[in-house]
Amino acid sequence: MFNFTYYTPTKVVFGKGAEDQAGALVKAQGCKKVLIHYGGGSVVRSGLLGKIKASLDRELVAHVELGGVVPNPRLSLVYRGIELARKEGVDFILAVGGGSVIDSSKAIAYGLAEDGDVWELYDHVRAAKACLPVGAVLTIAAAGSEMSNSSVITKDEGGVKRGYNNEICRPKFAIMNPELTMTLPPYQTASGCVDILMHTMERYFTPNGTMDLTDSLAEGLMRTVMKNARLLKDNPQNYDARAEVMWAGSLSHNGLTGCGSDGGDWAPHGLEHEMGGMFDVTHGAGLAAVWGSWARYVYRDCLPRFVKFAVDVMGVDGGGTPEEVAMRGIEAMEDFYRSIHMPTCFSELGIAPTQEQLKTMAKMCSVASGGPKGAAKALYEADMLKIYEMANH
Repeated sequence: MFNFTYYTPTKVVFGKGAEDQAGALVKAQGCKKVLIHYGGGSVVRSGLLGKIKASLDRELVAHVELGGVVPNPRLSLVYRGIELARKEGVDFILAVGGGSVIDSSKAIAYGLAEDGDVWELYDHVRAAKACLPVGAVLTIAAAGSEMSNSSVITKDEGGVKRGYNNEICRPKFAIMNPELTMTLPPYQTASGCVDILMHTMERYFTPNGTMDLTDSLAEGLMRTVMKNARLLKDNPQNYDARAEVMWAGSLSHNGLTGCGSDGGDWAPHGLEHEMGGMFDVTHGAGLAAVWGSWARYVYRDCLPRFVKFAVDVMGVDGGGTPEEVAMRGIEAMEDFYRSIHMPTCFSELGIAPTQEQLKTMAKMCSVASGGPKGAAKALYEADMLKIYEMANH
């Protein structure tokens, strides 16, 4: 194992009716005016936005609002949020939604805290020195942004999708009521489950710095998510299953499942970011569509971990050669994706990139990585192109 620092300052308020505490939690931060940031009409139609505003009003906390966040959140709306918040004297951002809303809120918070173009952070031209405080009312269990140090933003021009990590953006609090996820379409629920699994697998598939305890936590989390994803496919109103998945989403990306490792692989995420930027696909579904091709390309270079995954997570027969066991584990994971109606290749995802588009994505992924990407196997541009080609059927 390697030395590590585990930092999770986010206060979690979990359970039925937790959103009613939004006003008190914001007031405790000592802020003067809040920007309520959210996505589409579902937050309005469900009455959640009204409840949040009423909670703030009860605590005499002034607020303004900005909706319109879309999946793969756009830089243009971030700029609008920064402009509005500066004009209104906002000193706290309250995200009401899923990972895209929280990521957009973090970007606005960065942009408000210091001068300069916030895109420079995501383009890795400079590092953030300050960030306004952010809180979250979670409505989608997926990205884990409600407890993480990361955010991902898409630049409108060219569809460039980039992530930025910094500890100073971790939300001050996260309100999590599993009931708020019950109205999600099945596709979004399943995509969220894949994203949670992938945040765990990115940290799991590494040959360096593993710990038995961290492995056990990660393996238990993955088994729990798969079990409850299947339950939710058949019964979307299952509160306990929703709760299991929602809590798993937070623990999968707050650093817990990577303690002691070298930081993880993150190549599938890098590959998907370019897919999301070019084709605007749902993040979790995009990850599922490319994962099997990535796994087949790299597993021999990280064989013990893939064997362990196959036996301890997927429950496959450990007989035969290590290569055979590892491949059965990969196939079992793809079977799981199909069981919850997630894609395992580009055609099932609904995209058909040309060879030139595949080359462009590979080049952009390599540029974004700033060098080789991956811990299971170091991937260069040519490797990335081969994985895209494998998935393009």
